[in-house]
Amino acid sequence: MAGLRAIGEDLSTPYIRRAASWLESKQNPDGGWGESCLSYNDFDHHGQGESMPSQTAWALMALMSAGAIDSFSVARGVQFLLRHQKKDGSWEEIAHTGTGFPRVFYLRYHWYCQYFPLWALAMYRNLRSRGKMRADELRHHIQGTDSYRSEH
Repeated sequence: MAGLRAIGEDLSTPYIRRAASWLESKQNPDGGWGESCLSYNDFDHHGQGESMPSQTAWALMALMSAGAIDSFSVARGVQFLLRHQKKDGSWEEIAHTGTGFPRVFYLRYHWYCQYFPLWALAMYRNLRSRGKMRADELRHHIQGTDSYRSEH
């Protein structure tokens, strides 16, 4: 959804609203999101699993990109990240959240649980304080440049 927002897609389109609704429906009671590797074998496991910092951050970034900055789901997800942050500022994540080959080989990216939560929290802060993302600013700048070129 971040990519769609960055290129100026209409955030009110039905497919974006359905995607945001699906994400919200998969939020765990603790406020986070997670999906286990079982989802590759069984459709019933899609969007289900123990909450993980990286996967919570991905869901938050998607929802915020879709314009849901003021939603209860986003607030709960942000609180999940803050509650699970360790004293040194890091997060712990033991699960494998990457896929090499489905049902055969899974990966654990050790830094995903560090930089994605930081990214999501920074995005949240920027949207709450400025009302827009950096991608919004860049798109408007590029569009302004394009309209200047077409006029001259």
